Amino acid sequence: MRIGIVGLGLMGGSMALALKHISFVTSIIGTDHNEEHQRIALQRGLVQAIVPFEQLKAECDVIFLSVPVDGVIALLGECTDLSGTDKTLIDLGSTKALIVDAIPPSIRENFIPAHPMTGTEQFGPNAALEGLYADKVVVLCDLEHSGHSQRDTALRIFRSIGMQVHTMGAAQHDRHAAFISHMPHVISYALANTVLAQEEKENILTLAAGGFRSMSRLAKSSPAMWEDIFRQNRENVLEAIELFETELHTIKQALQEKDYVALRKEMKEANKLYEIFS
Repeated sequence: MRIGIVGLGLMGGSMALALKHISFVTSIIGTDHNEEHQRIALQRGLVQAIVPFEQLKAECDVIFLSVPVDGVIALLGECTDLSGTDKTLIDLGSTKALIVDAIPPSIRENFIPAHPMTGTEQFGPNAALEGLYADKVVVLCDLEHSGHSQRDTALRIFRSIGMQVHTMGAAQHDRHAAFISHMPHVISYALANTVLAQEEKENILTLAAGGFRSMSRLAKSSPAMWEDIFRQNRENVLEAIELFETELHTIKQALQEKDYVALRKEMKEANKLYEIFS
């Protein structure tokens, strides 16, 4: 199986590292609009060659689109020549509904909308990590509209790199992602800006320990990428923020009223989250 990866940053580069260990993968080539990314990807051995997109489409059996959602949508228009082939297109975008709606009908069977629920706050090919995908969840959306061969190929690949496969509709995915992925980034950015707005921010930050560092880590994430995600999933993110504001107000009110029984009740309720995880 010949693999092509479009976009050689954290997700695409890490996918290349994971696929290197799979026996049925015979070659991995890539393309990236950023020449520095190309150089680093070759230097790190993420791919065997950098080729133009048209060549990559022609030579590969499976093509990963590991670029921002707007980029995936733009590339879809350049893939209609794959209609009628057994080639498999897999995107790794963080939102799914816009992508699914943009797939040209002629290549709908070729396409697998996927979202690996993993990542770091780093970006670019230097951020590519061995094991990024191992034991993580990947969500495959609207698979009933993908071809049998393409479904089988995607499942074989994701399971071979150690991922746990879940399926759901694109709209359902986007709402869920707003709560467990997108809203945490909103909160992290807001927390960082709250501290930075204080007059003695340097003194405050000297006290920063595990709690603050854990919660603010996501504020290092790419603003360009996350602006796109917030725009593309705007309605769901707004709903998540509004529901979070309601919970925050409950805690604020308990403190204002010195109602520590109610405060403890809220915290004990939150403890139940990790009963689900365990």
